[in-house]
Amino acid sequence: MSRRDPAQDSAASERMRLDKWLWAARFFKTRQLAIEAINGGKVHVNGQRAKPGKDIGVGARLSITKEPYRWEITVAALQTQRRPAAEAALLYTETEESQVKRQEEVARRREERELGIPTESRPNKRERRLIHRFKRIDT
Repeated sequence: MSRRDPAQDSAASERMRLDKWLWAARFFKTRQLAIEAINGGKVHVNGQRAKPGKDIGVGARLSITKEPYRWEITVAALQTQRRPAAEAALLYTETEESQVKRQEEVARRREERELGIPTESRPNKRERRLIHRFKRIDT
């Protein structure tokens, strides 16, 4: 029976799977959604595409895209459990430029909603009827 080296345990705790960290930091609701985003090229580690099992540590730079928002962050801490949002926000630091761009996008979308500018959505009942009327071929 072999004994585990405590130095190896501490080294292992300084690294964490990318998909698990994204889930714990509350960027994605489930690990499966995090995996799909990583595989889809929506998450970059240190400027390069990564795989879900990529080990990351404190100081890693991540670029996360969830349309229409984009985060440029640096990993500040590792957490294996999903904690409340206030605690999850302490796991990373976001660049000032990224925060400004995201806040501008939020303000723009809010403005569009208030002005009644239609967003990309499913057609309502009236619009569906017009579409069906347009597509109907009378012979």
